[in-house]
Amino acid sequence: MTAPATAPVAAPVTAPATAPVAAPAPGGADRRRWIALVVVCMAMLMNALDSSIVNVALPSIQKDLDFTQSDLTWVVDAYLISFGSFLLLAGRLGDLVGRKKVFLAGVLLFTVASVLCAVSPDQGTLIAARFAQGLGGAVSSSVIIAIIVTEFPDQAERARAMSAYILVTVGGGSLGLLAGGVLTQAVSWHWIFLINLPIGILTFGLGVYLIEENNGLGLGRGVDVTGSLLVTSSLLVGIYAIVTAATHGWASVHTVGYGGAAVILLVMFFVVEARRSNPIMPLRILRIRSLVGSSVVRGCLFIGMQVLFFFGALYLQQIRGYSPLRTGLAFLPTTIVVAALSMGIVSRLLLRFGPLPVVVPGLLAALAGLLMLARADEHTSYAAGLLPPLLILAVGIACATVPLLSLAMADVPAADAGLASGLVNVSIWLSSSVGLAVVSSVAASRTKGLVQDGHSAASAVVSGYQLGYLIGAGCVAVGLLIVLTVLLGPARAVATAMASPAGGGAPAGEPAPADPAAA
Repeated sequence: MTAPATAPVAAPVTAPATAPVAAPAPGGADRRRWIALVVVCMAMLMNALDSSIVNVALPSIQKDLDFTQSDLTWVVDAYLISFGSFLLLAGRLGDLVGRKKVFLAGVLLFTVASVLCAVSPDQGTLIAARFAQGLGGAVSSSVIIAIIVTEFPDQAERARAMSAYILVTVGGGSLGLLAGGVLTQAVSWHWIFLINLPIGILTFGLGVYLIEENNGLGLGRGVDVTGSLLVTSSLLVGIYAIVTAATHGWASVHTVGYGGAAVILLVMFFVVEARRSNPIMPLRILRIRSLVGSSVVRGCLFIGMQVLFFFGALYLQQIRGYSPLRTGLAFLPTTIVVAALSMGIVSRLLLRFGPLPVVVPGLLAALAGLLMLARADEHTSYAAGLLPPLLILAVGIACATVPLLSLAMADVPAADAGLASGLVNVSIWLSSSVGLAVVSSVAASRTKGLVQDGHSAASAVVSGYQLGYLIGAGCVAVGLLIVLTVLLGPARAVATAMASPAGGGAPAGEPAPADPAAA
């Protein structure tokens, strides 16, 4: 879920002409960068937690504010629509006006909107605050990858930084299930939003002093207002069609009409961008094979991850009778494994062997884990039947995500890092949202058909979940195929750059200085 949707370890991104690209800074400057990493990860943690923590509290929110079942979906949908729609625009704004400014503005908006969510007295206020919260999440998270890229030009340090980012991104979802269950049961649903207040204040305050601003491209040549409006409107309309498709049906006039309108707006956007001298999205960035290919693979992997958490949570609660708190605890081993691997193991493997020998086994492990879950039935025990594939999936996720981020940003110029960061997040968000919506719809149809054929409700539901896991596994298999065809060349180039003595800091495609101190 996000998401949500929301970085490299490879050949360094070209730095702005006035920005130093050097070996790790000694003393306080070096400590500042690592504390700054904690700051941006705190912002990402708020976004990752929010993607799942709200779901646990929905029944309590519905009861307190008298939501109907159909209106209740807007508590989630309002966030998803705004979050996905503004990722691309916010990422490009970071390139133009400065990523620190954009990041801090997003954190501030997200924090204020979280407080408004907590004190909402009625349905309309809560939905509006959730929309604002999604906008703040999009603005802050859109530039995080770009900030990490520019703060950590050294390959080894960037690998460790990206591992920390992946830990927060992947682990935040399962922690959200646990935190949501604890807060909702122990206090009230209001606290799932208020918990963001101290985190947001601390993140904003530290960010002001610790994050260094990049030299933005500036607004001297004007802003591509037409392009900005077209791409944002296209995403807004398209995402609205996606999140409401479950209510209206995928083949309904509503869904097809809004989806068609989104496509038309997107085509108009590309036409405008091709003719502009100062486009909001230079089309040259779509010719970077490593960026586009790895984004597609990450989208395939994240579909599998969404299937895991979505059907896994439903299975544990609806079939096995787990409480929300116990469900969160059931996914905790996944987070622990990702955390353990992200503490340096994956980054060391990446630096030692390059992206390909790490990402391929990772995708194979994710594929194996989903296929194992597809065999679970209503009598499968957690310890023997569910925990092993969860652990295997965790290994696969940890091993695949960091190399894919490395490949995505390897050939991106520093001036376009914010835009590339936004593209990566949009691709993940759209693939996860559309993929999960389609998979859940197919699984529900399978369940409905089996019930009509006389199968028991429990077996029919489980059969739907099994089909969902198989489709998720198929998506991961497609991602693996893309890696072995499209990304072989970029992966080898990145491995060569990492193995060279200059792998720690020379701009991509340029020779490294003979003396690291001269950088």
